[in-house]
Amino acid sequence: MYIVSACLLGENCKYDGGNNKNDKVIEFCKCHDYIPVCPERAAGLPCPRPPAEYVGDRILDCTGKDVTAEFIKGARLELERAGEANGAILKAKSPSCGVGQIYDGTFSGKLVEGDGCFVKMLKEKGIEVISEKGEIKW
Repeated sequence: MYIVSACLLGENCKYDGGNNKNDKVIEFCKCHDYIPVCPERAAGLPCPRPPAEYVGDRILDCTGKDVTAEFIKGARLELERAGEANGAILKAKSPSCGVGQIYDGTFSGKLVEGDGCFVKMLKEKGIEVISEKGEIKW
């Protein structure tokens, strides 16, 4: 079973109310068991909502509101719901699901090295995580 960001499957759960539908990921899911996840929605954050980025070790939305607790709560809920997984395909650059690079906290589109909070939890469990931009090798 694989964990897949719901926005990549076309679910309108992105911060702006849209999605990040990705045909390559959808094709993969046609042949594999998967569970769609959205840590932000699992935490009860609204959709749409202000964009959020890591600022140091906190996650702040663009109004300056600290939403770290909500992001951590949603990541934990999705981790519990997903159980054991063979891997995860998650949305690049996200403060929850970003793999290897996330936005730098200036809301300018600049990237820095790092993982989203959900990705960190998955990696701690030994689950391999890639973004939709990576090669799906499973």
